[in-house]
Amino acid sequence: MNIEYINNIRRLMQFIEETEADIIDKVSEICADAIYRDRLLYFFGTGHSHMICEEPFYRAGGLASIYPVLEPIFMLHEGASKSSIYERIEGNAAVAIEQSGIGEGDVLFIVSNSGRNCAPIDAAIEGRRLGATTIAMTSLEHSQSVSSRHSSGKLLYEVCDYCLDNGGEPGDASISLDGLEQKIGPTSSIIDLLITNTLIIGTVEILIQMGVKPPVFISANVDDGELNNDSIIKKFQTRIKIL
Repeated sequence: MNIEYINNIRRLMQFIEETEADIIDKVSEICADAIYRDRLLYFFGTGHSHMICEEPFYRAGGLASIYPVLEPIFMLHEGASKSSIYERIEGNAAVAIEQSGIGEGDVLFIVSNSGRNCAPIDAAIEGRRLGATTIAMTSLEHSQSVSSRHSSGKLLYEVCDYCLDNGGEPGDASISLDGLEQKIGPTSSIIDLLITNTLIIGTVEILIQMGVKPPVFISANVDDGELNNDSIIKKFQTRIKIL
């Protein structure tokens, strides 16, 4: 078995622990304060990044205060190459964010490894306009190696309030093999999921310290799981459209 990829993930996990701890703690505080004030945590991403948005949503052991903005035109199952075209067109993502109901006091995570395309940049700009705190989840090395495709000339991390760096290399793939020109083994999904769940745990810890009982889902496949979840769903489903 080739363990180079596993070692790359280990290295990036260490990078997160050593370089991103302070910003993760800060963002966790922001999220806890938002939930304390009965606001929501929104997630937006295109292509494979939409998987990061689904991870914390309606999840066993996850917070109920999560709103993933899952716009089909940006997702691969609606047409992979078509989604790449739509994410480069300005205006589409701003509509999706505006119609989500996001507003003052909410938190918006925008996931994009390159941070160069119009959709994530528009999402961040619109989120800030509507009063949300915006958090980029990106690869700074990748982003800083490319030009923006947005008319502003800005990259995602430049239009957000905070930035979480996943440490990935330009192009995302991390393994070179003899006989193959292209690299394989992308790292962004695993590390972004790690960051997301670490943030959720930190947010819950802070809420408990504040004396707030966090709205956390239990697996529906354990006894009493559905009873716990039903009461949470009733509380949030009028605000989270896809719940």
